[in-house]
Amino acid sequence: MLQILGFTGLTPLPNGVGYALWLATLLLWRDIPRRTRWQAGALAAIGLGLLVLARWRYAAEIAWPTVTSGNTYVVAMLVGVSFIGLIGNRSGSKRQLGHPVTGRRGTLGTWLGVHLLGTILNLSTVFMIGDRLARRGPLTTPQLLALNRGLSSAALWSPFFASMGVVMTLAPEMEYARILAVGLPLALLSGTLTTLELSRRFDLTEVAGFSLSPRSLLMPVVMAALVMLFHFQLTPELSIVSIITFLLPAVALASNLPAGPRWTLHRVRQHTLSRLPAMRGEIALFLSAGLLTLGLSTLVAAATGSEWTLFTRFGPAQAVLSFLAIVASAVVGLHPIIGVSVLASMLNLSGNEQTLFAFTALASWAVGTSVGPLSGINLSLQGRYGVSGYRMMRYNQNYALVLSVLVVMAILGLDAWL
Repeated sequence: MLQILGFTGLTPLPNGVGYALWLATLLLWRDIPRRTRWQAGALAAIGLGLLVLARWRYAAEIAWPTVTSGNTYVVAMLVGVSFIGLIGNRSGSKRQLGHPVTGRRGTLGTWLGVHLLGTILNLSTVFMIGDRLARRGPLTTPQLLALNRGLSSAALWSPFFASMGVVMTLAPEMEYARILAVGLPLALLSGTLTTLELSRRFDLTEVAGFSLSPRSLLMPVVMAALVMLFHFQLTPELSIVSIITFLLPAVALASNLPAGPRWTLHRVRQHTLSRLPAMRGEIALFLSAGLLTLGLSTLVAAATGSEWTLFTRFGPAQAVLSFLAIVASAVVGLHPIIGVSVLASMLNLSGNEQTLFAFTALASWAVGTSVGPLSGINLSLQGRYGVSGYRMMRYNQNYALVLSVLVVMAILGLDAWL
């Protein structure tokens, strides 16, 4: 609510969004998975340490009340997106998403279903489709890989993904139309690659897949249309991140109000007590990465007089090196948001460089989350279906290698276009 009020120019509590999010994180700290807790704690400690060092060693001016505000726009958007789960399902029954099919068609259907629905519903789509497939028995490796790759590849173009929220914050002048023109075909190539590879490595004859139905696509298409309507017509001064933050909760509440205010209040309370706390690990990681970015950028600016940058020019060679470095860091266990945030803090982007940086960041996120053993998607699959993140990493190595080659070609093509 504080974030939405801020869009109107009303700020009853400056920096209140950051305070509230960090307070929630601290209250739920003990319930965060240990690996995520250690990683988020280390990021936050390093970020604070860098701020202290910048102040002590270089006498940098630091606005301490605002240090909790890093990535709050993104986290608020994630919270807003989570309310999409309140749309429909009033009876509490499982929504039917279509009849499972088998073979190559079923695997492609799983990838496509997770990819299309996940563009808006994000990680919750994996559980929606995965739980349905799991009714016929424990999920097999091909099913898990289709779920993993279907969601991670959506980071290449979806305006509703956390990756896009981060990138829009770091590169606000990026041209989304060009990102879409390059990222969407690359995502479709990812789906084709997944289907061909899995059909070659596994016997898919009895592997159940997901079949899309027009009904299952209706809600994502309507939501996307509404976001575009607000972005281009009703509230053009707001970013897509901001529009999603208020629009999705508003639509969710409006869809429940016909059943009465008591029912609506019950759904919101249930969501607040169950779904929002379940996001604690993800939120902690985003907030900590934001603090690290602030600390690193402040120290670099103080030490160099704001004149030093990692690259004097962010061209195709620098983009490829950055992409490979972020993917490599994901393989060793760092979330891509860390690499993207650190990279942005050491760059001074101008003009078309912001678009090239944005695509590089999105591509490294898409590849890094698929292969990274400690990425959000792999940790979620591990917690829900018992598959090791390192096992997913091994199975995704060839996929990540081929997709990386395609990404490098896309970077070169985008730079020539720009």
